[in-house]
Amino acid sequence: MNNFVFQNPTKIIFGKGTVSQLFSEINARGVKRLLLTTGSGSVKTSGLYEKVCSQLTGIEVLELSGITPNPKMESIDIGVNICKKNKVDMILAVGGGSVIDGSKAIAAGAVIDENIWDIAERRIEEIVKAVPLACILTLPATGTEMNGNSVISKWDTREKLSLYGPAIYPVFSILDPELTFSIPKTHTTYGNIDIIIHALEQYFTHTPATPLLDRLTEGLVITMVENSIKVLDVPADYDTRANLMFCGTVANNHWIGVGKEHDWASHNIEHELSALYDVPHGAGLAVIYPNWMKYVMQKDPGKFAQFAERVWSVSRSGRKDIDVAQEGVVKMREFFKRIGAPVTLQDLEIDVNDIPHMAKQATRFGPIGGYCKLNTTDVERILEMCNIS
Repeated sequence: MNNFVFQNPTKIIFGKGTVSQLFSEINARGVKRLLLTTGSGSVKTSGLYEKVCSQLTGIEVLELSGITPNPKMESIDIGVNICKKNKVDMILAVGGGSVIDGSKAIAAGAVIDENIWDIAERRIEEIVKAVPLACILTLPATGTEMNGNSVISKWDTREKLSLYGPAIYPVFSILDPELTFSIPKTHTTYGNIDIIIHALEQYFTHTPATPLLDRLTEGLVITMVENSIKVLDVPADYDTRANLMFCGTVANNHWIGVGKEHDWASHNIEHELSALYDVPHGAGLAVIYPNWMKYVMQKDPGKFAQFAERVWSVSRSGRKDIDVAQEGVVKMREFFKRIGAPVTLQDLEIDVNDIPHMAKQATRFGPIGGYCKLNTTDVERILEMCNIS
């Protein structure tokens, strides 16, 4: 295991009815003027909007609605202008990962003179100053409620980039599993896959001697598999939704990835699918990740065989690691199909003629991946594999 420093400043307020704690948290921070950010409208139709607004008495509330999946710079620029013009004390993001990620970019852009996209393009700067951000999570998926990551899109150029920094960790996040009962099946499935892949991006590593982290990740993935199946049958079961929500936070709050190198190549590749076609992030990952596994597992088939045995109950007795590893990938794809996820580019209606462009874009800043460095040709081959049923 490598040396590491772990610090996570976000306060998590988890459980039934925890929206009622919003006022005390905001009031304790002396907030007088707040920007409330939301998505496409479900926050209002579900009744959550009224619950939130009832907690904001005595505070001047400005609003920005309509932040879309794969949050676009158009909304971010509007939010930045609102914050700068009105000198807001805090941003409150109510929604899923896209609303929160977009709000993080707004929070950072509100305190700098240049456009936040230009900082994302440079890829070397951490965000060290931002308007304080708080969250009420309505869709478990990205883990953004407890990390300093943000992914944003520029639709006119079909680009997708990321931001990171200590200043865009939420100061607090409210997680009430009951808010997720009405999430549609497809959104639930894509969010669950996103959670699983976040964990695995930190699992497959050449860093030696990480048994605790391996077991934590394997347990998280097993929990996700079990509850991803349960939630399809009983969408409003509290314990099932609570387990999924907590897994989403743990999978990407950096705890299970300390002390080792990560990969994240599949995320870089998927960003090009969603940048070009605006596909749901989890849907793209369901197609890409098993094929990334098949492409790189020769580097260390033992780790992939371990995953197959411990998570998918594939027998290793008397078998070569590579054969066990490959069966594990088959089991994973079968699980994705069972919960209704796509497994090929055809399922996503992606034109294979765009593969060279997406591969080039994914590697435009150089080779990607920590586990195995992938160049443009490697990415192109993986995407070609994604076109096979």
